Amino acid sequence: MNKNFTILYVDDEQQNLISFKAAFRREYKVLTALSGQDAIEVLKENDVQLIISDQRMPEMTGVEFLENILPVYPDAIRMILTGFSDVEAIIDAINKGKVFRYITKPWDENELRMTIENAKTLFHLQVKNKSLVDQLQIKVQEQEKTLKLFMKYVPEPVVQKALSDTGDSIFEGEVRNITVLFCDIRGFTSMSEDMTPKEVVSFLNHYYSIMSDVIKRHNGVVNQFVGDEIFSVFGAPVAYPNNEENAVFCAIEMMKKLESLNELYKDKLPTAVGMGIGINSGEVVAGNLGSEDKIEYSVTGDTVNTGKRIEMLTKDTPNTILISDTVFEKTKEIVTTKEWEPVAVKGKKEKIVVYQVLNKI
Repeated sequence: MNKNFTILYVDDEQQNLISFKAAFRREYKVLTALSGQDAIEVLKENDVQLIISDQRMPEMTGVEFLENILPVYPDAIRMILTGFSDVEAIIDAINKGKVFRYITKPWDENELRMTIENAKTLFHLQVKNKSLVDQLQIKVQEQEKTLKLFMKYVPEPVVQKALSDTGDSIFEGEVRNITVLFCDIRGFTSMSEDMTPKEVVSFLNHYYSIMSDVIKRHNGVVNQFVGDEIFSVFGAPVAYPNNEENAVFCAIEMMKKLESLNELYKDKLPTAVGMGIGINSGEVVAGNLGSEDKIEYSVTGDTVNTGKRIEMLTKDTPNTILISDTVFEKTKEIVTTKEWEPVAVKGKKEKIVVYQVLNKI
């Protein structure tokens, strides 16, 4: 029994409706209508899977009826009953009205039954395909949501690079010339003792958000947040020209943003927030480090270590931007600087020369 499959038979001759219902009512739920307009009213009240319509009817032909209902009932399978003289017109209508089959009159009961079974199979395939497409769309939306959430933890360029890498190449590092920028809040640990944990988190999130936007605008990528420190990279994983210039201009804008942030929080913070920035450039090894279970995009090498040491030199001089000699050589025509006396830093046998960035030229 297929009573869960409903057929609407449309014909302007009452006897044809009676004959059709008598032939198929035991196998299917059969509804009938004497005209296209009557059939539209039946469709409003019933869930119909197959529509069979006579072609030659007054007021509205079968093809006109099927074309009219197509936008409202696109999923129903449609068939046309026609005489031989109308076959050419019906073939053209197969495309216009998405007619599944045309059946010549008078119809043979066994052949029509087979055609109806084929239509029933097609309908259930359509339903299954639609369900699969809906499920796929849900999965895609879930993956997009996961990816967007993931990008809050991992910079978007790193994610895009990982997606484009093959399984064999994901752990392969590459040597790159980049610029690193370390930025640290001065005295925040002692200052946060006068704030509630909620206030500390709120301020840091606001601070990170503002500074991250600045870094992104200057073609940089935040590699890590460590406490109140920001470690950003210019030139990896995506290569850009003028990494040194981008990093220095980024640092200058970050200092300006800090002024605005202090003004915004002047009634909430016990003292104004200071910041130190160190910038270095040179060769690093960039790539994914970790295990099969957990990986992290990282840049390693002496360039990174020295960049961190330069930032630490600003500890006693808040709101200072210090750059290495390699960065100075690439930016000396665009910013004014003040050379410091050579200083000793951890991990270096010889003292290094650093320059304090004052402003743009």
